[in-house]
Amino acid sequence: MNAMNSVIQSRWHRLDGTIISPPIAEAVEVALVKEQESGYQIKVCIGTDSQVRGAETEFATVIVLLRKGHGGFMFINNEKTRQKMTLKERLLTEVSRSIEIAYHLCPLFDKYGTELEVHADINTNPRFGSNTALSEAMGYILSMGFTFKAKPDAHAASCCANYVV
Repeated sequence: MNAMNSVIQSRWHRLDGTIISPPIAEAVEVALVKEQESGYQIKVCIGTDSQVRGAETEFATVIVLLRKGHGGFMFINNEKTRQKMTLKERLLTEVSRSIEIAYHLCPLFDKYGTELEVHADINTNPRFGSNTALSEAMGYILSMGFTFKAKPDAHAASCCANYVV
């Protein structure tokens, strides 16, 4: 599987571990239709976080569907790699994975009038190491036409994805 389609084609699951059997785009579309038919206004936030454990780095990408004022749920993708990366490379890989899935799903969000944000687990405070990737991440996300959120407002990456990585 080539790296460009790794997040799109790999296995997705729910928080309870249930595997999502249709392609992720189909599962997201079914969820959008169901939630809108139930009267909910949906906002989607996509984010990725990673953790280095020994020689492996695990990435978790999440698609969070927020029912405005009524909670939400998420679809999760976990993948591991043994590729060595600097902190900045790892952070930009996180952003790339989020953009990859956002770009793939963008036609659905347009079709159903769904607000989309791409969240980066990058601190806006220059005292933190992750700040070294802030300008590149923000430029990358904004240049793709997506709304950008960084810490402390990047809950999809810094809370949801962090929880499942």
